[in-house]
Amino acid sequence: MESLKQKPVIGPVVHVVETWPRITAWVVLSLGCIALLVYEARDVGLTAGNWIALIIATVAVAGLCIWIVSWEDEEETAADTSSEKPAVAETQDS
Repeated sequence: MESLKQKPVIGPVVHVVETWPRITAWVVLSLGCIALLVYEARDVGLTAGNWIALIIATVAVAGLCIWIVSWEDEEETAADTSSEKPAVAETQDS
């Protein structure tokens, strides 16, 4: 991974992905979904307003998908931090 960070074009991209993983996932998923939408609905005869509404809805759904998937990441992080806490020895008061 360190060798990729040193390359002139890939390095900044890797840095952005590491800095904002959810936002970059949202952008990539949105672009893919929009590309599929445009490809599949190209001959339907939608107006400009319809296209704008569909693209906005697609971006919103992609954002919701990434947000829902991130719930699992938060649960795993919480489980990891709770299992890493050192056990506290019980002491008896005399």
